[in-house]
Parts: sequence; C-alpha cells; structure tokens
Amino acid sequence: MAHIVYQDSQFESLPDESVLDTLLRNNIHVSNSCRAGLCHACLMRCVKGDVSAEAQKDLKPAQREQNYFLACQCKADQDLEVVLPDNEDIFISALLVDKQQLSPSVWQFRLETAVPVFYHAGQFINLKKDADCIRSYSLSSLPSTDDFLEIQVQILPDGEMSQWLLNDFNIGQHIDIEGPNGHCYYTNTPDSPLLLLGTGTGLAPVYGIARDALHQGHQGEIHLYHGAASADELYLHKQLNALAAEHSNFHYYGCVHESDIEGIYPEHAPNLAMANHKSLKDWKVFLCGAPEMVQKFSKLAFLGGANMKDINSDPFTPAQK
Repeated sequence: MAHIVYQDSQFESLPDESVLDTLLRNNIHVSNSCRAGLCHACLMRCVKGDVSAEAQKDLKPAQREQNYFLACQCKADQDLEVVLPDNEDIFISALLVDKQQLSPSVWQFRLETAVPVFYHAGQFINLKKDADCIRSYSLSSLPSTDDFLEIQVQILPDGEMSQWLLNDFNIGQHIDIEGPNGHCYYTNTPDSPLLLLGTGTGLAPVYGIARDALHQGHQGEIHLYHGAASADELYLHKQLNALAAEHSNFHYYGCVHESDIEGIYPEHAPNLAMANHKSLKDWKVFLCGAPEMVQKFSKLAFLGGANMKDINSDPFTPAQK
C-alpha cells in the first residue's frame, strides 16, 4: 500500500483510490469540483515521489516541471509527499468591471487583470472564492478585440459560487483566477465547415469560438446551435441573429423544444443539428454543455463522418459535493 504524506501526517491509500479521495476520506480538505480531471481545481504539488503522466495531463509545461498534478487523477503506486499549490504560482488577481443579467438565470461578468492573460476564446478559467470553493467558467470574450475576460454564469439556487457571484461579488472587487485551460477553441482552418453546439451556458465558449473564427476571416460555413429550456433563456438571441445578418457564412439556430414562437426552432438542438447535417466528413465540431449531451453528440458526430481529432468538447461537469 502506498502512503500519502501531507502536512507531516501520513495516510494509507486504498487500492484504485486517488490522492484526492485518500485525503478527503481522512477529513483533509482539498479544493475540488468536477473530480474528472477537467477543471484543475484540485491542483497540488508533489515534493517527494513521482506522479503519473495521466495526473499531469493538460497542465502547462511550467506546472509539470514544478511537479504540479491533478489530485483527482493521481493514483499512488508509491509513497508521495504532497502540498497545496503556491497561490502566487497559480493564481492572479482580477477586477470585476461589469456585471449584468442576460436572462432569468444567466449573468455576465467581465474581469480585468493587471497583467495581460494570453488565451483563446472558448478556453476556461477557474475562479477562486476561497480555499473551499473554486469553479470553472468558459471565456466568451475575444482576446484580439476585448480588453476584459468575459464569463457567463448560470445562477443555481444551491450554487455556492454562483450565488456568491450574484449577491456578494460587486464591481470594483477582486477575485483570484487561474488559467486559461482547455483545448476547445478555434484553430486557423479557414475553409473547414464548423458545427458549434451549446446547451445552456455552453453557449459561452461556442459564441467566443464563432466570433474568433469570423474575426480571423473564416471562409467556410459556420452553423451555431443553442439549446435552452425556454425562449427567454436564449440569452444572446438578438446578438447571434445580428451576427448571422452580418456574415453570410454564419448561421444561427435558437432551439427550444416544442416552442411556438416565430424565429425559434421547436426542436432539441442536438436533434436539429443531426437532421440538418447528415454527413460531417471534414467538419470541425465543437460541443459544450451538459456532459450527457456532449458524450452522446460526440458519438453521433463520429458516426456522421467527423474525425475524432476534429471533435472538440467541453462538458460542463457539475461540482461534486
């Protein structure tokens, strides 16, 4: 059995148990959210022993060199001594400069940093409320034109972070952020057709990706589908229709199942996308939103002819309690 050493205490790791699970089982709190290796909230540093390559997947080279790893993805096959990350190495401070409601459940927040942040539209950042609460949000802003970082947040009734952002985080206040992270963003492929599908606030990254592609002079067709539970949750409906009117190669589909409102498609967005695009051979596909949708549509896109390397996804995995 391997042992995990943390703050001069030693804990035995059970078979197939992650470092995060070992520590949590022993009442040691470590920040975490998705527990799937996606959000990076459980980042730690190994000061003795070696961690697996899987535990460092998608980390920045500098983080790997300093032995940072994702605790939820690390299963110890040898004794390890681990510590929490140094805040100054990982987080930077961001100032809230704008906050506005976009729909009954979605708010937009714009942040500015003293030091420029290099990112691609569609990547995500982690917001740190405190040591116990770190959450991931995709960037809908465009680095080439916007001097702020923009996120779109669904306010959940029992959401610790979203409720705090809504009720306690005000313009002029600072918050620590980490990132950017993720591989769901536009690369310069000007002639390839693009299919963008977002459900709920999964619209945020695909909206950023669409704007980025158009800003870079994308010539291929771009089809963006947004699925929402009700018409008033199609929170960028006017902006996306305006974008479609401005660019002949951009097409927008706002979808609400069984809607009878003119201009809104009465379909589930994934179903409409598959009905409209029987073949996805040579397409670039971007999927963001509920994990079940992302998983199902990834398979359908592959069966429809899309190459697996051209299917980019960002499942919005909810925080694990």
